[in-house]
Amino acid sequence: MTILSRGRQRLAQQVIDQLRAQIETGQLRVGDQLPTEPQLEATFGVSRTVVREAIADLRSAGFVKPIQGKGVFVADPKAHSVLSLTPVEIKSIPETLELLEFRMAAEGEAAAIAAYRRTAEQEAAIREANRRMAQLIEAGQQTVEADYAFHMAIAAATNNRFYVDVLRHFGAKAIPRGQFPTLPEANDRDYLQKVYAEHVEILSAIADQDPERARQAMRAHMLASQRRYRMLAEQQ
Repeated sequence: MTILSRGRQRLAQQVIDQLRAQIETGQLRVGDQLPTEPQLEATFGVSRTVVREAIADLRSAGFVKPIQGKGVFVADPKAHSVLSLTPVEIKSIPETLELLEFRMAAEGEAAAIAAYRRTAEQEAAIREANRRMAQLIEAGQQTVEADYAFHMAIAAATNNRFYVDVLRHFGAKAIPRGQFPTLPEANDRDYLQKVYAEHVEILSAIADQDPERARQAMRAHMLASQRRYRMLAEQQ
């Protein structure tokens, strides 16, 4: 699971880099339709999961946009960033990347510790926080607080108050999309389902009391977020 998660992240980044290069060099122009998922799988030699992760990240960064019933099309990323981000949001991107870097180290280890130290009640609390997030996604409601509660529940499951104190210090600000309310991904169902799926992998590793898998699942979760915000920074 650990090797697969890290490998999938690398493959997704390769697909992103190649599609983005095609867009930026004009091989794929604004308004062009991307190949279908099966075609992309065959072209890049990757799984459907990898293709979907890459498209989700390109979509979050404004490089592509889906049109229901038709497919995924090349968008204008410059126009997207100008329309989507406020000056305050643009200034907060570097801080967001620094925070994600810090959280990767701290929460990666917290997840590993929680995997072998958590009680049944603490595991249930993590599970409940993630269940609540799934309900909010389904209802089309804000998920930042539920997302934060999931990470707080993991910190509590370390039974080390310093992990809790650190995350409490940042508060819901630790969840990046809460700082970028005008970004489409803040309320995008497909994107939020992807975040939820990453949470499920973390929860599964903690429930199985597999520290290394929990550590790597949390790191993969943070790396995916870093990748999205780095692309966003490059557009400014």
